[in-house]
Amino acid sequence: MTVPAPLQGGPLQAGPPPGGTGPGPGFVAAVIETSALTKRYPGAVTALDQLTVRVGPGITGLVGANGAGKSTLIKILLGLLAPTSGRVAVLGLDCSRDAERIRARCGYMPEHDCLPPDVTGTEFVAHMGRMSGLPPTAAKERAAESLRHVGLYEERYRQIGTYSTGMKQRVKLAQALVGDPQLLLLDEPTIGLDPAGRAAMLDLVSRIGTEFGISILVSSHLLGEIEQICDHLVAIDGGRLLRADTMTNFTQVSQVLLVEVDEGTALLEAELAARGLQPRRDERALLVQIGSGETYDAVRDAVADLGLPLNRLEQRRRRVEELFRDDVPDREGAA
Repeated sequence: MTVPAPLQGGPLQAGPPPGGTGPGPGFVAAVIETSALTKRYPGAVTALDQLTVRVGPGITGLVGANGAGKSTLIKILLGLLAPTSGRVAVLGLDCSRDAERIRARCGYMPEHDCLPPDVTGTEFVAHMGRMSGLPPTAAKERAAESLRHVGLYEERYRQIGTYSTGMKQRVKLAQALVGDPQLLLLDEPTIGLDPAGRAAMLDLVSRIGTEFGISILVSSHLLGEIEQICDHLVAIDGGRLLRADTMTNFTQVSQVLLVEVDEGTALLEAELAARGLQPRRDERALLVQIGSGETYDAVRDAVADLGLPLNRLEQRRRRVEELFRDDVPDREGAA
């Protein structure tokens, strides 16, 4: 497949460049940039509320609960919805003035099943190639290449109505790729898939970003999946920005000690509480806030005194889901 020159990797930041006086050393042009973006629907429903974020090249996860405003944001980026207020640009183009030019440079994979059941996979993808401006012959060639890439080349002449859920998701991804986009907008690409299908889809998305050099914004409420494939993350809740940062910073080592024993967890929990460490349960493990270097010694001694079989004792890495929880002691605020 012919693809545009790879975009150079760069940071993801919340807000405009520092100082607001123009690009500084190492500055990378934004793929997506919003400023005080707000979208209100009739009935006093606010889908996006003063959202300001700058997304650089690479694979970026857009995470939040259902109803957080993810799909609304994607539709505004494509010029399919007009914002109530604020500014938004994609690939340096204003979404209000240049919507058609943006759509010509972007591939969009919608969340819902919107495929025609009575046409073949190759007919549909070729048609979408023609819609993106490709000549008929080029559209057919690119359709075959796109379907080959997503693993549907042998099934390309079957009617879409006979496809499984996983195959339909792959067709939606193929049509998003057919026009050689600079940016892919994927709305819940693993929806409806079983674990094997989700893993295969995530692998496809990752390879598109790394091998083709196409920037990707992938929306999902399944936070563990986003952690696997994304370089950067934008977390929103109730239409507001929680945090925008690199995945490395999101999942860095925390000041929390994870302790797991093969048996006797309740006994250990009581013993640690008696020693003033205030442990809390996390599935099979216990989490203890690190107050000083003596915390390790206190936990080790408690396990030894009780004679329990120690399985794990390590500093815990943060997980993306902790952004949406109120009971995490070292939760960070939005950047």
